[in-house]
Amino acid sequence: MNRPLAPRNLVTAFTLLALTLPPALALGATAPSASHTRHAAAATPQAAVPAPKLQAALRSLWHGHVVQTRAYALAVQDHNTTHAEQAAEGVVANARQLADAVGSYYGPAAGQQMLTLLAGHWGAVKAMTDAQARGDNTAQQAAMAALTANAAEIAKFLSGANPYLSESAVNGLLVAHGAHHAAQIQQVMADDMQAEAVTWKAMQAHMDTLADALAGAIARQFPHKAS
Repeated sequence: MNRPLAPRNLVTAFTLLALTLPPALALGATAPSASHTRHAAAATPQAAVPAPKLQAALRSLWHGHVVQTRAYALAVQDHNTTHAEQAAEGVVANARQLADAVGSYYGPAAGQQMLTLLAGHWGAVKAMTDAQARGDNTAQQAAMAALTANAAEIAKFLSGANPYLSESAVNGLLVAHGAHHAAQIQQVMADDMQAEAVTWKAMQAHMDTLADALAGAIARQFPHKAS
């Protein structure tokens, strides 16, 4: 199936951003290097953190996010409306779980704010997927802009809640995550599943990086609560 691709300069720029993102040292985590992104294993070793249960839970939740967004892209590419709706519902359910995890430490209002921010993230990813499928480059660019702006909003919220989270570092991790979404969507819609397999491995590894950064910061802020 041949479909129009997004402008090369747009996707390439964000993919390169993901490959060259500097280490997020302020989070106690390392962003994926170019070598790691090209040769990432499907699973990353469990990093030592003070709260292994929290780390495992956040890893599972962030992996669930990309599993469902990938399923949505595959369903859209296959013109399978039923599967696309199921995947979209899965993304929303996963977002609620992530928001609840935040709310369990920062309160219901913070959990609701996180849910709103995650809804913005998913809205941009969904819009990008739908735009790529129909070959609408203008809509895809708008979706990427929204995704990037949302990353900044999430970074500001999380760093404001936790003094151990650097806003710039969190933003960098989320921008790299958005770049993975963009690359994966383009590859799925182009039926280039060989390239997508490489992106998928890197994407999963990056979810561990993001989850570990958040778990480590929460454990430092709530040493008697996180386990």
